Amino acid sequence: MSNVIEDLKNRTPELEYLIAIDSDGCAFDTMEIKHKECFIPNIIKFWGLQPVSKFARDAAEFVNLYSKWRGVNRFPALTMAFDLLNDWDKVQKRGFKTPEVPNLRRWIEKETKLGNPALEAYCKDHLDEADMQLALKWSKAVNVSVADIVQGGLPPFPYVRESIEKACDRADIMVCSQTPTEALVREWEEQDLAQHVFVICGQEMGTKGQHIEYASKGRIDGSKILMIGDAFGDMKAARANNALFFPINPGEEDASWQRLYEEGLDRFFSGAYAGEYEASLIAEFEKFLPSTPPWEKLFI
Repeated sequence: MSNVIEDLKNRTPELEYLIAIDSDGCAFDTMEIKHKECFIPNIIKFWGLQPVSKFARDAAEFVNLYSKWRGVNRFPALTMAFDLLNDWDKVQKRGFKTPEVPNLRRWIEKETKLGNPALEAYCKDHLDEADMQLALKWSKAVNVSVADIVQGGLPPFPYVRESIEKACDRADIMVCSQTPTEALVREWEEQDLAQHVFVICGQEMGTKGQHIEYASKGRIDGSKILMIGDAFGDMKAARANNALFFPINPGEEDASWQRLYEEGLDRFFSGAYAGEYEASLIAEFEKFLPSTPPWEKLFI
């Protein structure tokens, strides 16, 4: 991956503009099936959450799908779900405590490329750290489940293909995601969309903000960079690079992509995107992703 990153840092842009696109839940309708059928069953299985499986499912779904943390990397998402469970009064009444994962928490804070390759390398040198060994087994099992259950691929949301085809003559297009690169390449190639992007960046290449930085620093002004995403992390990645952000509203993806196709791209290329227009889109987007889980609202 280091060679790919260096190539990206040294790449000369071919076009005037840069568009970065998130994949799961943004370009492809894969978030629900991946988390509900692949991630969460393996969380319950590997981390011994069977006694509180209902609550574990709700907590993990809230973190990964229905909150401001939507789209966060799988490892911090796991610890966030653990924390929500430990604070949930119904779980406390059952006397249940989630596994202690001190080494995993420290690794998350220090590691910049939160993926299986970095975790595997760490585990080889720390065979005595049970939580890290289990995290690796869990993460590998998730990937196996995704390859098995999401086989054949899912098509992109309506207007994704049309938007990419509309933009590719004026902007270099890249994929920025926290999904493993192998899965991203497979999904974009299956839908014949990989031909329109110059690089597919997964979790092994760092954060989404780093992906954009690698491809643009010192070469493209932020006003000519657009990040398209469905999560606050995507907006953070854009802001870290002084770039613009187009939100894909969770649950309203079709309408969001149609709006991008019919008006957003034209505004971006004409210089009429920043300011009031972008602010109105973000204000709408923020309403879709709360920070308080629904079970806590019952007691406010």
